[in-house]
Amino acid sequence: MKKTTSDRMTSQKRPPGAGDPVMVRIQPDMAKELDDWRRKQDDLPGRPEAIRRLVEIGLKVKTK
Repeated sequence: MKKTTSDRMTSQKRPPGAGDPVMVRIQPDMAKELDDWRRKQDDLPGRPEAIRRLVEIGLKVKTK
């Protein structure tokens, strides 16, 4: 099944400042969840930006 134009990843500019590149592999089911989440965002972030946002959200959660 071909992806529609709206399903294709959009290129995003890199965030300002230097950062450490991190490469991760995710399983297809997690990639689907990630893509579902990013499609719900108003600006349809690409996967790298979506991962940055989700990490930021996760780090803000208080742990026990």
